[in-house]
Amino acid sequence: MSHGPSATAKQRGPRPRGPMGMIDKENKAKDFKGAMIKLIRYLGKYKTIIIVAIIIAIASTTASILGPKILGKATTALFEGLINQIRGTGEIDFAYIGKILLITLGLYVGSAVLAYIQGWIMAKVSADISYRLRRDISQKINKMELKYYDTTTQGEILSRLTNDVDAINQTLSQSITQMITSVVTVIGILVMMLTISWLMTLIALVVVPLSGLVIGFIIKKSQKHFAGQQKGLGLVNSHVEEMFGGHTEMRAFNGEKRSQEKFEKYNDGLYESAWKSQFLSGLMMPLTRFVGNVGYVGVTIAGGWLATKGTISVGDIQAFIQYVRSFTQPISQIANITNVLQQTAAAAERVFEFLGEAEEVAENPNPVKLEEVKGLVEFRNVKFGYHPEKTIIHNFSAVAKPGMKIAIVGPTGAGKTTMVKLLMRFYDVNDGAILLEGEDIRDLTRHDLRENFGMVLQDTWLFSGTILENIRYGRLDATDAEVVMAAEAAYVDHFVDTLPGSYNMEINEEVTNISEGQKQLITIARAILKNPKILILDEATSSVDTHTELLIQKAMDKLMENRTSFIIAHRLSTIRNADLILVMRNGDIVEQGTHKELLEKNGFYAEIYN
Repeated sequence: MSHGPSATAKQRGPRPRGPMGMIDKENKAKDFKGAMIKLIRYLGKYKTIIIVAIIIAIASTTASILGPKILGKATTALFEGLINQIRGTGEIDFAYIGKILLITLGLYVGSAVLAYIQGWIMAKVSADISYRLRRDISQKINKMELKYYDTTTQGEILSRLTNDVDAINQTLSQSITQMITSVVTVIGILVMMLTISWLMTLIALVVVPLSGLVIGFIIKKSQKHFAGQQKGLGLVNSHVEEMFGGHTEMRAFNGEKRSQEKFEKYNDGLYESAWKSQFLSGLMMPLTRFVGNVGYVGVTIAGGWLATKGTISVGDIQAFIQYVRSFTQPISQIANITNVLQQTAAAAERVFEFLGEAEEVAENPNPVKLEEVKGLVEFRNVKFGYHPEKTIIHNFSAVAKPGMKIAIVGPTGAGKTTMVKLLMRFYDVNDGAILLEGEDIRDLTRHDLRENFGMVLQDTWLFSGTILENIRYGRLDATDAEVVMAAEAAYVDHFVDTLPGSYNMEINEEVTNISEGQKQLITIARAILKNPKILILDEATSSVDTHTELLIQKAMDKLMENRTSFIIAHRLSTIRNADLILVMRNGDIVEQGTHKELLEKNGFYAEIYN
């Protein structure tokens, strides 16, 4: 594409989140269950390897959970050995302690290795799934009905191809196994704590709801400020983009002061909400740490009391404290992942909704192959409406013989561009038929049909690349010499040598380093290079100087030689020499004939001409 991502695409990027990774309600799936079922079905071919990765994740987590309990045995052996040494009743059993330490080291190393393997597997799987999704979306884009693009912004489609697929990718590579490991960690730690002491476990669990209350209170207070921050950020970005895009006009109307005042207003609002939201969310960690420390105090006191009674060992107290420190983190992760899964479901819903959109009518399984195309086109009682209940082309009939220049004129909304879309099979007729060399165009493949057409539209389309590459787009196997010949026929050579790099000059992404007239001449050269039998021309000389307009007109005249041409006319003065003029009004041909004949009729054409 020649243009960068639209503002819509930028606005639909990753959203700023509140504390605990909370996301907006509008970013949640309408049907969470349905979206996740579709995603799981899409993952079907990876089922085995994902299960293997989950088993490895469970094994890795289990190994790390066992570590503190086993390490506690070494602490107990060291403590008891010291006591015995002081009493003179024994020595420290360093062999036993060394064995315990080796086992613990083995568990931690094994856990790390398994975590690495699991991470590598899921990274590969998620990257492959993202690749498949983007490929499927890209293929879908070329199969969908054109009316989808008439009602959907480019930013919306780009967002599904980038942001939504990235959200799914991140969830698959990180959140799925993190959810498994967090759940296993919580259950495993709880079991290990209960095996040490039910009383200490009860004290430790009291901390969890207290932490939840603290987090809930902070989220409630800070969420409105995070929402304000998002809104303020959007206003600042929108204003900067708007002023940057219209910088020349803004200066021309002395709007610098107004622009700066508006920016200051938005920036002040963003500052207020940003510092409040950051301050409140920053309180979460120290407050939860304080509550956690209260829990540690309670656990330590209970542990000391139980140790004096001889019902628990020093090593078990040490292991328990390690478990308590590790207990709250996976709970927070589960809460965070729950929000992430909502966002993932929303992203999956949008992606699969796009993939489920209606496609173009299937090609004829036994398509017609035209032996020779001379340029005979017939519209036979064509009826069409973009919506079934609203017909806009009621009964269109016309014949274009080979080599004829057919001008289509009429007021805005008469149906001129619609006829071109039907001719190219961007849409199919509701009734009647369009024939090429006597064959219904629906019996041809779209590829074979469009091979016979060349288009020069009012809205020029050039992509980021050299002038040579943009012209060659008309026929990709053309040699440099053929491209230059087409350029000379379209009078591109009149300006190209004045540009730095000549034909190898790079057209920038915004296509702002060449003029409107130069763009149009390049598109005409592209059509000449294609050498089609039938042309569709949308006059586009309204925004160029007189000299360039004459060049464009001469280039178009050369292009139309010995070709059937359909000209959408905006200036009636330019179609006087047309072989047939079709005058359209409200979707019907109300008059047809030559310029002279139509003026003599003194009807609708004469009215709009005069």
